Amino acid sequence: MGATGCSVKTACPYCGVGCGVLATPQDDGSVSIAGDPDHPANFGRLCSKGSALGETLSLDDRLLHPEINGARASWDDALDLAATRFSETIAQHGPDSVALYISGQLLTEDYYVANKLMKGFIGSGNIDTNSRLCMASSVAGHRRAFGSDTVPGVYADLEEADLVVLVGSNLAWCHPILYQRLVAARETRGTKVVVIDPRETASCEIADVHLAIAPDGDVAVFLGLLAHLEQSGQIDRDYVEAHTSGALAALDVARKLSREEIARAAGVDAAQLVKFFALWASTEKVVTCYSQGVNQSTSGSDKVNAIINCHLFTGRIGRPGMGPFSLTGQPNAMGGREVGGLANMLAAHMQIENPQDRARVQGFWASPVIADKPGLKAVDMFQAVADGRIKAIWIICTNPVVSMPDADSVRAALESCPFVVVSDVIRETDTTALAHVLLPATAWGEKDGTVTNSERRITRQRAFLPPPGQTRHDWKMICDVAARMGFADAFAFENAAAIFREHAALSAHENNGARDFDIGALERVSDEQFNALAPVQWPQRKGEEAPETRFFAHGGFFTPDRKGRFVPTPLPLQAARDGLTLNTGRLRDQWHTMTRTGKTGRLMAHAPEPFCEMHPMDAQAVGVMDGGLVVVASQRGEIIVRAKITSRQSRGSVFVPMHWTSRFASKARVDALAMPATDPVSGQPALKHTPCSVRAFAGAWHGFAVCAARPAPDCAYWAVAPVEGGFRLELAGSEPCPDWKSFAGAVFGLTNADEPEWVAYSDRATGAVRLAAFAGEALVGAIFVGAGAARISRNFLSQSLNAPHGPEARVRLLAGRPAQSTADDGYTICSCYSVASGIIIREIGNGADSVQAIGAKLKAGTNCGSCRSELQRMIHEHRLAEAI
Repeated sequence: MGATGCSVKTACPYCGVGCGVLATPQDDGSVSIAGDPDHPANFGRLCSKGSALGETLSLDDRLLHPEINGARASWDDALDLAATRFSETIAQHGPDSVALYISGQLLTEDYYVANKLMKGFIGSGNIDTNSRLCMASSVAGHRRAFGSDTVPGVYADLEEADLVVLVGSNLAWCHPILYQRLVAARETRGTKVVVIDPRETASCEIADVHLAIAPDGDVAVFLGLLAHLEQSGQIDRDYVEAHTSGALAALDVARKLSREEIARAAGVDAAQLVKFFALWASTEKVVTCYSQGVNQSTSGSDKVNAIINCHLFTGRIGRPGMGPFSLTGQPNAMGGREVGGLANMLAAHMQIENPQDRARVQGFWASPVIADKPGLKAVDMFQAVADGRIKAIWIICTNPVVSMPDADSVRAALESCPFVVVSDVIRETDTTALAHVLLPATAWGEKDGTVTNSERRITRQRAFLPPPGQTRHDWKMICDVAARMGFADAFAFENAAAIFREHAALSAHENNGARDFDIGALERVSDEQFNALAPVQWPQRKGEEAPETRFFAHGGFFTPDRKGRFVPTPLPLQAARDGLTLNTGRLRDQWHTMTRTGKTGRLMAHAPEPFCEMHPMDAQAVGVMDGGLVVVASQRGEIIVRAKITSRQSRGSVFVPMHWTSRFASKARVDALAMPATDPVSGQPALKHTPCSVRAFAGAWHGFAVCAARPAPDCAYWAVAPVEGGFRLELAGSEPCPDWKSFAGAVFGLTNADEPEWVAYSDRATGAVRLAAFAGEALVGAIFVGAGAARISRNFLSQSLNAPHGPEARVRLLAGRPAQSTADDGYTICSCYSVASGIIIREIGNGADSVQAIGAKLKAGTNCGSCRSELQRMIHEHRLAEAI
């Protein structure tokens, strides 16, 4: 734990890049955050989310003590109940009647003991993780091709490649620091970039080619590439013959398809495909990066193998600047895979279906049982909860009622489950609301252990704050329950270092190079050495110098014959493309279900409410206006969000961010619309391909409000975001409101005992009503409603919460705009430095005609770079306006 003024080296808790962070507690209780210049993932840089970590450490919404059925309880009572109910359920219904659902945001040590308890002592494979939702298809593809879940390359390959292909990866927003490394490589050595994505994302700013494929067109693209590689003589015959098997079967699938069939299935003009094929074939140093756009599909595993096939065919793997590269979504998705956190894996990259591996793990653990078959994967797990096969479930560090497909059914399943335990940091989430037992967990800044990033680099996450209230580490809770279930000796860990040592020892146990994951060189680290552990890549084998950090340049796969396998990847069946396809994904400044990023107004300022991106022609066809509210519906339900009309969105497809929960919006849990269809190999759900419809929301009124206390609205549509001093709120109702003052008081959280001073304005002709409540000169809240969107300055009103309000200021407040002499800064573009659109537009008008010039004047775009594409568009739009 860090002393005041002393920096602590730790790891960022967001994406799989695994950036190093310097956290420095201050005398006033705040924590300053900076990038660690010595960390090899980020070399001191942080994205907007990482930069704002110090703003997310407040305790106002934390779960700080255990609860049973909503009432405060002691740790002993809560843990006794959890252990008793799990033990009784197992005794009555067998080990498969219970389950753990965990998270890629856990530390490796938490993950390890959870997997050990479930598979080695309860004896069931029913432990799965939200990494199933993001990386399971990559794991399946790796295991089919390599015999192991091995990422062959390293981040430096992005800087050594001559061509980087981004497939289903908006690198600029989802892995910003890697994006900046790629931008630098492009500027210094001319690296070519291809983006393969249905959307024109921010990553397209640096793309030499953008293939706007149809949803699930990826397999077709790489089948076409494989055929082109053969036809153009690009096969590395020596590599294929010496180190692989199955090439002919994979080629046979590609050979049977004509160029026209490939183009039709990909949804891309044949000439564009040929341009891409020629570029890939003629460039030796190629890295193909892929992420959720590949994985979240019913053909995700085949997409991964179609990419890998092309690299195996040309021998472009495991050497500097070349190879397939899976970019993990979560900070410790890789660490979870190392310990067997997925239902179909064993610890240390061993295979649950292999009896020798099962015996090896059971012997090492000296466990009474071992799971002898894969457990239920995430979608199947919650279906088993719904139909009663699973009668007790423990959910740790994740929010499946928001993030799972068919999320309303997940909520109904948990509502009907006889016993639900939830460990979390936040008191009120969509999932904690359904728990019989709530267990308060330590958060980032309080936890101690390790995480592993996308390039297999293990980094220490160190505590720099004391655990607040009665919170406990996740590993400690799991060990305490295990002890109460009769397994005390096997879970008698004193600290995270002790767990890490056992994890490292298991990785080396009876290994001798047979398995890729081996950190046996670290199995005897002392507590002091563990605390000082510098970032290190695996493998780290006992008694050996650390080998090259890449895999498979000279074969050495982990299949029985030590050869890499080509996997035939037939075209997926094409569903009818009538109507629209719903695509979901991440935003630049938000993370998962916003329990952390939703606490800071700086990160909410760029996109303060949920939205739906639509192509202009799709919007015109259904009568939707830019900025209007729309209802997005599927067979599973509907949501209400704001329309964003943009030609960057492909026709026939709409995009809705995944982040909003019931705490931040009335009806915006987009995964409630997603069908529970999964990839048959990986079990990963197809969160990016749901048939949907869009229609305009028929609102009787629309409004905007600001208030000092967290609002409690009751209307058809609302979306809340924090601002300095309070909250801002978008509103709309489907029915007329009979009493606006009562409605406003309820929104502001006023009680009968409150006696604020009200100032009001109304216009019967237009139906506009404006109300503000004051306590002395402090603004309690203000609301602006009418038949249409009010022409007000939301930025000005949000800033008014911190200003004193005398008579003149109250009049200006109800006007909804600043004085003429004061320009409105508009909405935030650069979250890293809180630079707003109005300021940027003025600077462009003053002659800043490049992104670099804006950066030099305002610093915008000079940190994580995620806003660079927006800056470029603003410059372009200014030039167009001048030309007209």
